[in-house]
Amino acid sequence: MTVAIDYEELAGWLRLQLTDGIGNASARKLLTAFGLPEQLFKQRTSALREVVNAAQAQALSQEPLGFAQALNTTWAWLQTDPDGRRVLPLGDPAYPSSLLQMEDPPVLLYGVGRAGAWQAGHLDALRCVAVVGSRNPTPQGAANAHEFGQALALAGLTIVSGMALGVDGAAHQGALDALGAIGTAGKLPQEHTATIAVVGTGLDRVYPKQHLSLAKQIAVHGLILSEYPLGTPPLAAHFPQRNRIISGLSQGTLVVEAALKSGSLITARLALDQGREVFAIPGSIHSTQSRGCHALIKQGAKLVESAQDVLEELFATPPRPDSASKAHAADPRCELKDVPDGPHGLLEALGFDPSSLDALQARTGLDTPRLQAELMALELQGDVLRLPGGLFQRQVRS
Repeated sequence: MTVAIDYEELAGWLRLQLTDGIGNASARKLLTAFGLPEQLFKQRTSALREVVNAAQAQALSQEPLGFAQALNTTWAWLQTDPDGRRVLPLGDPAYPSSLLQMEDPPVLLYGVGRAGAWQAGHLDALRCVAVVGSRNPTPQGAANAHEFGQALALAGLTIVSGMALGVDGAAHQGALDALGAIGTAGKLPQEHTATIAVVGTGLDRVYPKQHLSLAKQIAVHGLILSEYPLGTPPLAAHFPQRNRIISGLSQGTLVVEAALKSGSLITARLALDQGREVFAIPGSIHSTQSRGCHALIKQGAKLVESAQDVLEELFATPPRPDSASKAHAADPRCELKDVPDGPHGLLEALGFDPSSLDALQARTGLDTPRLQAELMALELQGDVLRLPGGLFQRQVRS
């Protein structure tokens, strides 16, 4: 079990997140320059201004409005269920390394779920497929979402979606039904992470309210994740933003049903940008809810008619629910003190040209969790830059 965040550590990360004008990109620059938040907040304003603008530096020099109350509320929320609730900062051993491939990984992830999900490397061991689509699907679309969610979960995959009405909810429900969480006996072990919901609110809220029961089931048999602090309401801008996490956690994204102007197409585009596979289920040429899927297929998405189509495309070997043998990810907070930089180290393998994660794995032989941990450590030390398109480049120091 990974060690839960302590009060002082939580205070530093939460203050950074709540500081006005500091987004994920600015936070990463500050962490790279100064290290962990407790060191960052010891810096003079003049030092901060070398990394961020004057307004941001001034904001960092004082506690955000309402910070003390937010800290106490978050700490109390964690203590209510210390096994099932977590706040995961960048560098936490349970933080999913797949998100580190994004240009703007969340500085903090809030999570509710099974205790076993917070083991170091657990999220990296999962084989995840995002299932997304219309909030107002046709009856056939809703049935397809449930059936694909159930079939893929029975194959040992974890279904990732946004817990919205329509396709999202049906896919989550299908995964839960596969596990046997509701209704008939399941074929999967109860410890399997059946589904992950990535939401656009604070985790002390459930949106939409119609999914209160579903959220409770997911919290027992899967995970609910958010990058938003407790108390955050369901603002419209948050939902497209959270879609990058849905696609980032997943090896592939399946669009079940979507109109041409749909948030699901945003998720599909993000998946493509992240180098993930995109799948789409075709429908009637007369249905407006199928036009988004047809557009994706025209653009190169894989047309699928069954869950087996997804499995064969994504996985050379059949997925297995048992991920206990997966090696635990290294703790990047320890790696900050011991990053290999000798002739066979990661910096040597990186060279001075931009390199992809796949290329670095081929050169070093490191598994994904270990490689991501070491890249994060080097990035925080200022030795590596993260470039658009999932590329990394060695930083030349003057």
